[in-house]
Amino acid sequence: MKPRRQPLASGGSNAEPLVMALPNGRVLGEVMPLLHRIGIEPEPAFADPASRQLRFATSDPGLDLIRVRSFDVATFVAFGAAQLGVAGNDVLMEFDYPEIYAPLDLAIGRCRLVVAAPAEDAAREDPARWSHVRVATKYPEITRRHFAARGVQAECIKLNGAMELAPSLGLSRYIVDLVQTGSTLKANGLVEIERVADVTSRLIVNRAALKTRPDEIGCWLERFRETALAA
Repeated sequence: MKPRRQPLASGGSNAEPLVMALPNGRVLGEVMPLLHRIGIEPEPAFADPASRQLRFATSDPGLDLIRVRSFDVATFVAFGAAQLGVAGNDVLMEFDYPEIYAPLDLAIGRCRLVVAAPAEDAAREDPARWSHVRVATKYPEITRRHFAARGVQAECIKLNGAMELAPSLGLSRYIVDLVQTGSTLKANGLVEIERVADVTSRLIVNRAALKTRPDEIGCWLERFRETALAA
């Protein structure tokens, strides 16, 4: 059963709780201890894998949580459906929404965005001599900008997963993808050729909400900042 709402101290009984968008997957497991240290406990359905519920109350009546795909966090926040969120800077770089303000690096979800190629070709690769590349990636905008910065034309094939299959099946010679340990690349006969960006997860805010509800959002920013710095 969903907890009964109490009146919000900041806005009266009619004030709507802020909504925070969290990403599914590995980052969710890293952000939850941070929320616990701040004193936020989601309702039981949040941890129930059988639950079909998508929005969750928390121990603070001023905050609800939603759990969505990592790429969708930025979209929910940019369009004001959620006022707060946690997103990797890879997602922020890909979409580059002007409506999003990212004031705090939470130092979680550490990984890197890289260009990778088949291991047997690595010794012959010279990125300085590339003029045109075909790349499989779910980051076409980042990839195009990365290569365009040195005059290389990147033909991007958009995939949402299984990027590592692309070179072995002839779909592309290169991939651009997130790497944490490199074990998935190695298992599929690929090696890192160059690094595009280091990635961590950030606390993000909808700029319009920051103007219309500055006290509430400012309070959450400060609580996250204190907790993240103490970690």
